[in-house]
Amino acid sequence: MVKSKESTLAGDEQVAASAALARASGRLGIDTEFMSEGRYRALLCLTQVGVEDPSEPTGIRTILIDGLDSPNIQPLAELLADPSIEIVLHAARQDVAILRRVWQTEITNIFDTQVAAGFAGESAQAGYANLLNSILGQRVAKTASYTRWDRRPLTAEQLAYAADDVAHLLQLADELQRRLTESGREQWAREECRRLEGVSDERDPDAAWERLPRTNSLDPRGRAIARRLAAWRERTAQSEDRPVNQVVSDQSLVELAKRHPTDNGALGQIRGLHPSVIKRRGAGIIAAVQEGMEDPPIPREERRARTDSADTPLIALAEALLRGRAMESGLAYELIASRAELEQIVAAARQSLPEPEVRTLTGWRRDLVGADLEALLSGRTALAVEQKKRLSLHQLSDNGSIMPRQ
Repeated sequence: MVKSKESTLAGDEQVAASAALARASGRLGIDTEFMSEGRYRALLCLTQVGVEDPSEPTGIRTILIDGLDSPNIQPLAELLADPSIEIVLHAARQDVAILRRVWQTEITNIFDTQVAAGFAGESAQAGYANLLNSILGQRVAKTASYTRWDRRPLTAEQLAYAADDVAHLLQLADELQRRLTESGREQWAREECRRLEGVSDERDPDAAWERLPRTNSLDPRGRAIARRLAAWRERTAQSEDRPVNQVVSDQSLVELAKRHPTDNGALGQIRGLHPSVIKRRGAGIIAAVQEGMEDPPIPREERRARTDSADTPLIALAEALLRGRAMESGLAYELIASRAELEQIVAAARQSLPEPEVRTLTGWRRDLVGADLEALLSGRTALAVEQKKRLSLHQLSDNGSIMPRQ
């Protein structure tokens, strides 16, 4: 229950009442404040919820839910998983991952105002304050964004800042949805938002080694050892609630996998392993190395598309096509492709390998640019500059000349 000096934080009754209002209106806005520094996973400190309420002067009721001394959040958690309720967030990825884990719920029917903005002529990375000002002409203070949300009591400044983060969220969603409906891009935006439903900050210890740098430099035996070491590090970091690199750094772990030491003396030869680390963790490291030695070796990856310096002009050409399409469609370019995705697409085309599994070649993106990109890279079409100084795509004849546009 909420203490008197923290009376602006919601208790069970306020949560239940807000959930009832959200169910009646069919939607709610939600945001979180969390602390990730020095921890294995982010600590949920505060959750802000905005729901439509005709009895409020602004038409919106906001509640703040303490993540460190939480009331019964089940009524709201059930709404997050209900596909008939629209869940409005901004830059939702981390919020969704944290809420799924802490509130133990799925989150469906997401409308991310940052994602939607990219389909409505705004930047796909626009911050909430900038977007509010650009779309609604509203200004919100961002003075408390980098404060200690894990300390209690929260200050009046923090509470006001947190409430502001959801006070205009539903109004912002309304205006973005209006624009998307007019442009015919709403379904594309909602398709992109659906990709957020499965995001998670849960990590599989046995797959952690795949994120390590320079694993391709390891032989198959070293790769098996790296898998065991990374899994040991992940479980250790989780049990101690600390970042994995505070257990053993990536560089030291890869070197351990390469040299597979069998005693503390050999551990002392590994750069980055302080004597205190060896004293505290040496037995665990050596045990993980031994387990990796006994595991089946992990072969190096099969041949994949690799970039080459000669790909750079092709990547620039593909990017020009995609930027032109983004401009014509009123979309943020960042939504269509990243540099890494274009590198994979171009490298695969050059080596006549199967298409890489990248977002640029799936869903609405494929409809927008996929076929034209493939035709460009296969040499069947060419980019040209028209009289109005705009790029256009032209079919090539069998002898390589540009054919007249139909």
